[in-house]
Amino acid sequence: MTAPVFLVEELRGAGPDFVLDGPEGRHAVSVKRLRPGEDVVLTDGRGRWAEGVVTAAEGKDRLLVGGLARVREEPPEQPRITVVQALPKGDRGELAVETMTEVGVDTIVPWQAARCITQWKGERGQKALAKWRSTAREAGKQSRRVRFPEVADAATSKQVAALLAKADLAAVLHSDFEYGSTPLATAELPAEGEIVLVVGPEGGVAADELALFREAGAKAYVLGRSVLRTSTAGTAAAALLLGRTGRWS
Repeated sequence: MTAPVFLVEELRGAGPDFVLDGPEGRHAVSVKRLRPGEDVVLTDGRGRWAEGVVTAAEGKDRLLVGGLARVREEPPEQPRITVVQALPKGDRGELAVETMTEVGVDTIVPWQAARCITQWKGERGQKALAKWRSTAREAGKQSRRVRFPEVADAATSKQVAALLAKADLAAVLHSDFEYGSTPLATAELPAEGEIVLVVGPEGGVAADELALFREAGAKAYVLGRSVLRTSTAGTAAAALLLGRTGRWS
């Protein structure tokens, strides 16, 4: 799929011209500068999508799309990959969400870990969560996905443990090499179901959190000899798993 992707609330198949307006229409007309005859893809971000052709551009924020083919639906990938991401400092959270979306992560769960410097509280927390979700949408379109990742509400350690307890593979990236963590590259992966991967903060997963997660059935893993930053570890680990599960084949 090489045509640009645009997000719509409701998707319908063949019929009269589809009107793409609002922020998406403005991006198509004023930023992408699409012209009649160019191909586009419309999606609801939940797996339903259709190809179409630009028939006209009106003003600065209105694109008419015709020739819509039948609406298709992309089934959810198996196994699903959920990354529990400890809150990084500054804009590194958006970087993590952007790159995890690009590689194909299915769900991203923000985690307020004990050693997180960043705190999501009140209105500030809501704004930060909204920014993560906006980043996932934009990265989903940029990477030509039609099923965008879900960015869940921020989770506590107990809520993360509950996710791990239900997972078919529960993994915690733990960079304490004296701990005896197993290489993630050698983990036995399920053919379907849910993989939940926990990425700790820069200071690492606290001992009591690790004990809680192990009690829920999780095992500790490392990626390799080097220690990655929290904003890149989830993407690297997800890429490794996506290649091993065959989702990239």
